[in-house]
Amino acid sequence: MHTAVTRFNTVVLLDRTNIGPSRKLLPKPRCRIDPHDAVLKHDCYAHSLVFHPQTNHLRPLMILTDTWCSSGQFLPDGTLLQTGGDLDGFKKIRKFNPCDWDGNCDWVELDDAELSHGRWYATNQILPDGSVAIVGGRAANSVEFYPPRQNGAVSFPFLVETEDNQMDNLYPYVHLLPNGRLFVFANNRAVLYDHDSNAVIRNYPPLDGGPRNYPSAGSSAMLALDGDHSTAVIVVCGGAQYGAFIEKSTDTPAHGTCGRIVATSPDPVWQMEDMPFGRIMGDMVMLPTGDVLIINGAQSGTQGFELASNPCLYPVLYRPDQPVGLRFMTLTPGTVPRLYHSTANLLPDGRVLLAGSNPHYVYRFEAVEFPTELRIEAFSPEYLAPDRANLRPVIEEVPETVRYGEVFEISVSVQLPVVGIIEVNMASAPFATHSFSQGQRLVKLTVTPSVPVDAGRYRISCTAPANGAVAPPSYYMVFAVNQGVPSVARWVRLIS
Repeated sequence: MHTAVTRFNTVVLLDRTNIGPSRKLLPKPRCRIDPHDAVLKHDCYAHSLVFHPQTNHLRPLMILTDTWCSSGQFLPDGTLLQTGGDLDGFKKIRKFNPCDWDGNCDWVELDDAELSHGRWYATNQILPDGSVAIVGGRAANSVEFYPPRQNGAVSFPFLVETEDNQMDNLYPYVHLLPNGRLFVFANNRAVLYDHDSNAVIRNYPPLDGGPRNYPSAGSSAMLALDGDHSTAVIVVCGGAQYGAFIEKSTDTPAHGTCGRIVATSPDPVWQMEDMPFGRIMGDMVMLPTGDVLIINGAQSGTQGFELASNPCLYPVLYRPDQPVGLRFMTLTPGTVPRLYHSTANLLPDGRVLLAGSNPHYVYRFEAVEFPTELRIEAFSPEYLAPDRANLRPVIEEVPETVRYGEVFEISVSVQLPVVGIIEVNMASAPFATHSFSQGQRLVKLTVTPSVPVDAGRYRISCTAPANGAVAPPSYYMVFAVNQGVPSVARWVRLIS
C-alpha cells in the first residue's frame, strides 16, 4: 500500500495491520495485540518490511498501529516520517530511521506527539525549512505541520469546497513550488496556498474532465525544475468518471485526458492532452532524465475495493519537451495487474520498483480474478537497454554533502567519448501511495561542459539549488545523465 526508497538503497514497504495474517512472520517473540482485527487478535505477523532490491532479501519490521491509507515524507536527516491511518493509527506519528542492511532499525511510534486532527487519506509535503505540511484527510479539512506549530491544525476551507457526494478531495495532490508556496489540487480545482499565513493566494482555473483525486484516482507530477528553477509545470492525468464510485461500477471507462499548467505563470491555463489509454490508479514516476513514466492501474472502474477492471498493462512514457500530440510513447506491456493499493518508485539504479495490488478488503490469494499480489517487479526504462550501456556514465566522485548555492565538482567515467552536456540531476525519494508520490521532485542542476581528465574520465562543475523552495533539505539521488542515459545514483545530502 505504501513504499519509499531509503538512502541505504533499501525500500520500506507498508500495508495495513487489521485484516489478518500476512505471509511473513515477525522474529520471535515479537507479537502485538490488535483489538481491531476481527481475525487475528494476537498478531505475530509483519505488516511492514524493508527490502533490498540488489539481493531480493526481506527483513520484517514491526508497526504497532494501523497505517491503512496513511501518508509519509522523508525528513532532512533521512528519517521517514509516517502519519495517520485508521482506528488506533488515526492520530499517530511514526518514524523509521533507516540503516544499512546489517542494522536492526525498526518503526518507532511517538509517545510525546500526535496529530492535532486524525488523518486518513492525507498528503505530506516537505517544506523549504525542512518541516512537513500534512494536508487534508477524510473529515479533516485542515493543514497541520511536523514539528507541530504552536497553533496546531489550521482550517483549509478549499477542501470543504472541493468535496462532493463521493468525496473526491482525498489524497490531494500537493506540490511545493520554487516560490515556496504549495500548489494544492483536489477534485477538479487547484489553489496556490501560503503555508506560513494560511492563505489562498490564487485560484487556478478548473480542470476539465471530472474529478481526479481519491476515489476518482488520477495522478499528478511536477515536471523537472530546470534553467533558473523558477518555473514549475504541473501535470494531472487520468481518473474515473464521476459517479463510478457511487454506483460501484467496475466497467465505466476511465478518462484518458491530462491537464498541464504552468503553476508559476501570472496567467495560468490548462493545456489538455490525451493519453494513449484511459487510466485510473496510474502512478506517475519522475525518471532521472526528466521524462515521466505512467504505469500501473486500470482502464475501467474507480478506486476502492473490488471496483476496477480491465488492467492497464501498458506503461506510457510522457516526454515533456516534445510537441503536443507527440509527448506520449507506449512501452512494452507488463504481465502483472497492478490495481488498487499498488505503488511505483524510482530506484537508484534507474529501474522502477513495482509492488502491491490488493483490490480486496482482506487478503485473497486465490480463487479471484485479481488476487492479492505478493510479487515485486522492477521495470527497466529504455535507457537501460543493452545497446545503450556504453553511453551510461559512472559517478566516480561526488561530495556526500552540499550546501545551497554551492559550486561543487563530480567526476564521471563513460565508455564512449562524451558528446554534448552531461546533465547532473537530483531526484527526491517520495512516499508512494494511492497513485501519487508525495514529495516527488527532480531538479536539473546548472552544470559546465565536462572536462576530460584522463581516458574516459571527466570532471563536471555543478551548482547546487539556491534554496529550500527549489529543493527542500534532504537526501537526494544524484544522477549523471549522458545522452538520455542515467548513471546509478549516488546519495547526496543537501543542507543550508
